[in-house]
Amino acid sequence: MTVEITGFDWVPDFAKGFVRDLRPRWACEEIGLAYDMRLMDPRNRPAAYFTEQPWGQVPALIDGGVHLFESGAILLHLGERDERLLPRDPQARADAISWLFAAYNSVEPMLFELGNVEIFAAGEPWAELRKPSLVAAIGQKLDRLAAAMGEREWLAGQFSVADIAMATVLRQAEGSGLLTDRPVLRAYLERAIARPAFKAALAAQLADFKPEHAPA
Repeated sequence: MTVEITGFDWVPDFAKGFVRDLRPRWACEEIGLAYDMRLMDPRNRPAAYFTEQPWGQVPALIDGGVHLFESGAILLHLGERDERLLPRDPQARADAISWLFAAYNSVEPMLFELGNVEIFAAGEPWAELRKPSLVAAIGQKLDRLAAAMGEREWLAGQFSVADIAMATVLRQAEGSGLLTDRPVLRAYLERAIARPAFKAALAAQLADFKPEHAPA
């Protein structure tokens, strides 16, 4: 059965390839699950969509009669469909779920704040004051992540939704220098984004940003 994923048909250039519908697209590509995209302009979101996603964000997913929002919940749902995304061994499953939550609760918020400091509040005095301590705090988080990974290839042993979550989060640190001196994390991210399913999902998302949707 084909699932439906909601995404945007236009975003500013800096956001292209990073919109969070990339996450369920990647999961679907990993298991060969067909999906359709329902695209909308983020500057003119249909009022009805807020009944599906309270903040009008993407992604949302429809799988038969099941409607979900939030990328973490969607990844868990897709993982339940196929053990290639979520291991069935109890401890491996617990590890995958724990790291999925860790990506979104322990790592992403600080990287999101860094994006706010560097992009949306660039040049603001408060942002310049905040950045050094924020970068240091993110570095500590990433050091603990690298130590926890050790020599493992993937977070839960086998590739899982946890790696889709963590890799898409770590991509937000590219270009910041935060991964340069952390070879464990740099190599981990390179492995993840080298996967054919990631490349297919990324190409599909980029193809959906049509030039005619750019602001006049």
